[in-house]
Amino acid sequence: MEGKEVMHHIKCSKGDVGRYVLLPGDPGRVEKIAAYLDRAEHVQTNREYVVYSGYLDGERVSVMSTGMGGPSAAIGMEELAMIGADTFIRIGTCGGIDPTLNPGSLIIPTGAIRKDGTGKEYVPVEYPAVPSYQLVSQLEAAAEKLGHEHALGVVECKDSYYGQHDPQRMPVHQELLEKWDAWKMAGALGSEMESSTLFIVASVLRVRCATVLLLCRNREREALDPNAEAVTCWDTAPAIETAIEALRCLIRKDC
Repeated sequence: MEGKEVMHHIKCSKGDVGRYVLLPGDPGRVEKIAAYLDRAEHVQTNREYVVYSGYLDGERVSVMSTGMGGPSAAIGMEELAMIGADTFIRIGTCGGIDPTLNPGSLIIPTGAIRKDGTGKEYVPVEYPAVPSYQLVSQLEAAAEKLGHEHALGVVECKDSYYGQHDPQRMPVHQELLEKWDAWKMAGALGSEMESSTLFIVASVLRVRCATVLLLCRNREREALDPNAEAVTCWDTAPAIETAIEALRCLIRKDC
């Protein structure tokens, strides 16, 4: 893309964003994340895409929301890459599959179950959805340094939120329930909606991508004790802090 051509969906041009981009799903979290940067300024808002850019240790860094699900996440990554971004960290939330994990802990995916539809229009489903090993290593080191409870492993990524939370009313409920049991038996940690798509698109574009997730609620843990109260955590600060610390280390290595 030459000159100041504006991307169709994110409405940004070259120079508007840095090579490093933090990707929350929720537009409402963008300003909160951008507050961790120096001299952060609002760049653009269009549809689900809210963009801020600032500096971290002197390097230009951007924050952009992707909305919910794979299609908008893929469009956002594609257009960011067209204007110079090459390193992406998704900061998101998820539900629990592994009953041993506590709400409020972090999950750093080492791979993703490809239940999304978007990635299948990039490469066949046999191709694995895996993050950048370098970024995963930096996120793990950052979580350890900051003392945040965390786990590394595989997450499930789906397109239907209510297919997970209310499967019994779906005509394909038997398939949904059987696969959920399979993910549990295989050791999957959590369930969300964007990482598999982002990992696949990043592989195709030859850019770096990884994810850090806040585990908001673990219904599988609750199911082990019917008398236990539901515990929900929406404090995304540990996930943001981990991503920022990982990015600081990565910037130093890249320099």
